[in-house]
Amino acid sequence: MAKSINWTHLIEQYRGMWVALADDETTVLAAGRTAKEAHDAAATKPGLHFLYRVPETLDLFAGYAI
Repeated sequence: MAKSINWTHLIEQYRGMWVALADDETTVLAAGRTAKEAHDAAATKPGLHFLYRVPETLDLFAGYAI
């Protein structure tokens, strides 16, 4: 079973930005306005990383349409 990771804390500092997360999926290695900026900054650090775009808002919709 896949574990759930809470990234809501990222919105405070990185709202609307791209972040490069370490392979632990919680450590922010770098951030930028574009994915390329975040990737290039993280590429100077050891280890693997992946990119995630932090949303502008934490709006939530729960339900369905008929």
